[in-house]
Amino acid sequence: MSVVGKALDLPLLWRILSYSRPYRLRFNLTLSLTLALAIIGPLRPYVVKVTVDDYIMKFDYEGLLNMTLLMVALIVIEAIFQFVQVYSANWLGQTIIKDLRLKTYSKIIRFKLKYFDNTPIGTLVTRTVSDIETIAEIFSSGILIIIGDLLKIIVVIGCMIYLDWQLTIASLISLPLLIVATNIFKNAIKSSFQDVRTQISNLNSFVQEHVTGMNIVQIFNREEEEAKKFKEINAQHRDANIRSIWAYSIFFPVVELLSALSLAMVVWWWTSGVLEGEMEFGKILTFILYIHMLFRPIRQLADRFNTLQMGMVSSERVFRVLDDESQITQIGNEKITDVKGDISFKDVWFAYNDEDWVLKGLSLDVKSGESLALVGATGAGKTSVINLLSRFYEYSKGSIALDGQDIRNINTSDLRNHVGVVLQDVFLFSDTVHNNITINNKEITREQVIEAAKAVGAHEFIMKLPNDYDYNVRERGAMLSAGQRQLISFIRAYVYNPAILILDEATSSIDTESEEIIQHAISKLTENRTSIIIAHRLATIQRATTILVMDAGKVVEHGSHTELLAKNGFYKNLFDLQFAE
Repeated sequence: MSVVGKALDLPLLWRILSYSRPYRLRFNLTLSLTLALAIIGPLRPYVVKVTVDDYIMKFDYEGLLNMTLLMVALIVIEAIFQFVQVYSANWLGQTIIKDLRLKTYSKIIRFKLKYFDNTPIGTLVTRTVSDIETIAEIFSSGILIIIGDLLKIIVVIGCMIYLDWQLTIASLISLPLLIVATNIFKNAIKSSFQDVRTQISNLNSFVQEHVTGMNIVQIFNREEEEAKKFKEINAQHRDANIRSIWAYSIFFPVVELLSALSLAMVVWWWTSGVLEGEMEFGKILTFILYIHMLFRPIRQLADRFNTLQMGMVSSERVFRVLDDESQITQIGNEKITDVKGDISFKDVWFAYNDEDWVLKGLSLDVKSGESLALVGATGAGKTSVINLLSRFYEYSKGSIALDGQDIRNINTSDLRNHVGVVLQDVFLFSDTVHNNITINNKEITREQVIEAAKAVGAHEFIMKLPNDYDYNVRERGAMLSAGQRQLISFIRAYVYNPAILILDEATSSIDTESEEIIQHAISKLTENRTSIIIAHRLATIQRATTILVMDAGKVVEHGSHTELLAKNGFYKNLFDLQFAE
C-alpha cells in the first residue's frame, strides 16, 4: 500500500475523482463490482482444494458433480460481473472526459489573446484531445482496477495463510524483492511518460504550425530543412517511448523470475511434505493457483501504475489550463442595450509585456455616429486601440468608457455584441458561405444574410458560386480570393448590426478592382454608426470625421483630412509619400 501512496499525487487524484460526482451511482456500481470480483476470484482455488481433497481423492462422484456445478456457477457469476464492471468503468471514463473536454474548451475560448500569443496552438490541441483522452483510462483501467487488484492480493494472501501459514511464508519469500522492483519501475515509468507527453505536445505543435504555414515553407524552399527538424522531433518522441519500453523489458522478466522462485519454494515444500506423508495434494495445487493469482495482479499492477501515471501527468497538464487565470477580469456585470456609441479613452497606458509600453497616455473621444481614423507607421499602436476597446487585452492605466460607462464594468460578451470588427486577415471556417457569415447563429435567417450581401455589394459574386450561399469555402476560405473573403467579413459585420464598427486594415490586401466594391461596402457599413478605421491607404479615410496620427503610442496630430494637410506635418508627409505620383 505504501507503494501505491508514493505513486499517487493524492490531492490531484481526488480532484480527478471529483468529476465523477454527478455520476455517483455509476461510480459506486463500478467500485462495488470491482471489489466483488476481487473476492470471488480467490474463492475458485479454494473450491478446487475442497474438490480434490474431499471428493476426488475419496472417489465421491456425486460430491464431485456438485462441486463442479458450484465452480461453473462461480465462473459464470464472475464473467457477468466482469462484463458489467468493464462496460460501466469505460462508460464512466468516457462520460467524465466528455464533460472535462467541454469545460477545458469553454475555458480556452475565454482566454485573453495574450494567452494565445505565448502558447502554441498544437499544445492546446494536445491538452483538449489526447491529454483528456488519457484521463479516461484512470477510470477504465486505473484507480478502480488498482483498488480491486490490491484487495485481491490481500484476499489471496489471507486465504494462503488460512490454509498453511508456513507454506505461505515460503512461497512469499520473493515478495519484498518484487515490491522493491515495482517501486523502481514505477519511478522510472513516471519520468519516461512525462517525457512522452512532452514530446507528443512538441510533435502536435510542429505539425500544426507547419501545415498551417505550408505556403511559407514552399515559397522559401524550406521543405528539406523543415523535414530535418521534424525528423529530430520525431526521433526525440521515439527515444522517449523507448525509455519506457526499456523499463518494461526489465521489469516483466524480473516478475517472472520472482514468480518462478515462489513456485520453486512451493514445490520444494510440497516434496518435503510428501516424503513425510503430511502434505495434501489439493492444498499444494491450490497454492500453485494462488501464486499465479497473486503474481498476475502484481505484474498488472505495474501496468496499472503506468496507466495511472499517464493519466495523472495528462490531468496535471489539463488542470494547469483550467486553473489559468488568463481570462478577462469581470469587475462588473452590467448589461447594455441601447448603445449610442460614444467612446472615450482617457490617459490610457498599455503594454503587451511588462512595461514595454505600446500606448503612452492615449486620450481620444469619438461621438455617436462619427468616424475616427487612425493612421501611422507600423508599431504606432493603432491595432492596440481596438484590442483594448473589445477587451481582447487589458489596459494597465487610465480608463476606457462606452457611453460614459467604464468598459470593465460591462459584461464582456454584451460589450462585444455591440462592437463589430473587420480584420485585415479574414478567417473563414471550412463551412458554407452562409454559416461563415452567421457564425452558425440560428437566429439570423437566410433572408437577412441575402439582404446584407446585397447592401454590401457581394450578392452577385456569391450567386455565381456553386451552391451559392451553401458553397463550402474550405479551410480558411482557400476557395475564395482575398477580395471575396473580405466581402464576406463585411457581410458578417453588417448582419450582426453592431453599434460600433472597427475596420482594421480592411483594404490593405485588396486589388484595385475589388477596392471599389470594398469602398462601397465601407460606406454602407459606417453609415449612421460610430466607426473606427485603421488604414495605411489614406484614400480610405479621407471622409472620416476625425483623423488621429499616431507615433510610438502617442497622438501627434488630429483633425480632419483638410485640416491635417494644412498643418504640413506628419499626415502631410504620409499623404505626399502615397500620392507623390
